[in-house]
Amino acid sequence: MDVTLHLGAHRTASTSFQRYAAAHSEPLAAQRIAVWGPKRTRTGLLHNVVSPDARPRDRGRVRLACAAEAASATRTLVISDENMIGTPRANLRACALYPAAGLRLARLGEALGPVRRVVIAIRAQDRYWTSLAAYLVDRGAPAPDAMALAAMAAARRTWREVVTEAAMALPETEIVVIPFECFADRPDATLAALTGWSAPPRAAAGEFWVNRSPDMAALEDALEALGVAPQLRRSRAGRWDPLPGDMAARLREAYADDLYWLRAGADGLARYVEDPDPVIAAQTAPVGHRRGQDDEQRRLEGAG
Repeated sequence: MDVTLHLGAHRTASTSFQRYAAAHSEPLAAQRIAVWGPKRTRTGLLHNVVSPDARPRDRGRVRLACAAEAASATRTLVISDENMIGTPRANLRACALYPAAGLRLARLGEALGPVRRVVIAIRAQDRYWTSLAAYLVDRGAPAPDAMALAAMAAARRTWREVVTEAAMALPETEIVVIPFECFADRPDATLAALTGWSAPPRAAAGEFWVNRSPDMAALEDALEALGVAPQLRRSRAGRWDPLPGDMAARLREAYADDLYWLRAGADGLARYVEDPDPVIAAQTAPVGHRRGQDDEQRRLEGAG
């Protein structure tokens, strides 16, 4: 049985994909594909698995579940849970993209055994941080202050670091990166990237896209309902936009650098799929080398 991890990230339509997969459980089963979403992973299955004090019985619990899935004739198991690499609150506290992603994935790999593929969805950092903050503020978290916003904009950690850590944590695993901007409303294309299924059930535009950021009015209503006085000043197109223009521009530039690196082959660490049409994506995929001794040597030479 092949195991594939769908890591999100948060605010990249991962919930939409999980809804799509649940709605198409029968055609997926016919292809011998099983999808474990948060309803499975967050009810004890992955408890303590990615923490530093993970115990053998925590890893054993995951291995037993995988063995049971394989025994049911499942050919491909997709585990879809964006919390596998970190949580929104931890990211906002650190003002950094998944600062412990590598360590968490390494521990997860110990529990799962061989992982065939990892799919990471990325999003322009200015919109990612805005969406993440709105998601948390809507649930009662304090809005990031000027110091936190400045730290986000100045952070040197970008998606490139997250992807690189994933590749180093799971060195025998194929790393696939997809952009939210192209895949947000295409959960069927996300399934194709995860499994290689070239003709998954088609998703109509808007059919499964859920959990979007609240608009300005809804966010202020939610704060009032929580007993918090709204103090959200800046908005763009009716949505909260806490980042000043210069900070947003700096984050957009960082995303452009990430995309340039990915399109150039990502140092052989990852495969970038930009077109949600699986046929076109396969035809236009860059021909590059696989990770191996040459890539490891380059990482060692660039360290320090």
